[in-house]
Amino acid sequence: MQHLAPIALFVYNRPDHTRRTLSYLQKNLLADESRLFIFSDAAKTSADQAKVDEVRQLVKDVDGFKSVKITERKQNMGLANSIIDGVTGLVNEYGRVIVFEDDLLSSPYTLQYFNEGLTRYENEEKVMHIGAYMYALKDKALPQTFMFRAATSWGWATWARAWKNFEPDIDVLMQQFDKEKISRFSIQHTMNFWKQMLGFKAGKNNSWAIRWYASVFLKGGLTLNPSHSLVHNIGNDGSGTHSNNEHMYSVQVAQKSVTQFPDVIEENPQAYHAIWQFLKNRKGTLWQRVVRFVRQKVAK
Repeated sequence: MQHLAPIALFVYNRPDHTRRTLSYLQKNLLADESRLFIFSDAAKTSADQAKVDEVRQLVKDVDGFKSVKITERKQNMGLANSIIDGVTGLVNEYGRVIVFEDDLLSSPYTLQYFNEGLTRYENEEKVMHIGAYMYALKDKALPQTFMFRAATSWGWATWARAWKNFEPDIDVLMQQFDKEKISRFSIQHTMNFWKQMLGFKAGKNNSWAIRWYASVFLKGGLTLNPSHSLVHNIGNDGSGTHSNNEHMYSVQVAQKSVTQFPDVIEENPQAYHAIWQFLKNRKGTLWQRVVRFVRQKVAK
């Protein structure tokens, strides 16, 4: 496989998560042929400094890739600005990029899947994003991969041609939505995507991901996804800046390569229904929600 995409890894102050993420990445097919670019954000507070230093020391010893380049931010950029800056720089230079954060355990076949998808759909303008994570869907008759509207952020890839449509201005994005679009955007109100948009506008979050999904959605773009997740997020343990202690999104990572990709560039209705069903029922009964809420409060 030629012209392998560079891998961008964004790290901050979680050495144990970073170590595990790197360990799994190193075991990927194509890792030794791939360029790894590590972006280390500077400490936001003095309390974070020791852990940031520990992460920076850790990544200096990384091997197993074609090359490793480390960018140590001089000032704290925050995850959103760091990702936007890093992704923009890499797609401008290489035309494509694979993106990981410091809390993602990958399948040995994740890089293979990304690179195959990036090559296969390179000139398909409608395909704007490739995701590696997928919910634990009950429908086992789904194809290995499918097209869907939403862009997931737990391990993803894109091209320069798609990333140029990223609109960071929340007001420009929001003014293009009406009630019908809000419903479609939020998977018939089963996911809090629109609430995230409102939260960003109110200064309650600083999500790059919700603005990227909105940018893709408003362009009528599609995303490629696996039916069996190729990534597991270990950051939903309350350790991350933007994460809660959640288990509903836990998955068993696929241990075989992806060999089938859709030829028809349109959203798969069977996959859409399976995702809608998962999102609709993911929080369980009222009692289960109360128990989970209490556990989260106790854990804080």
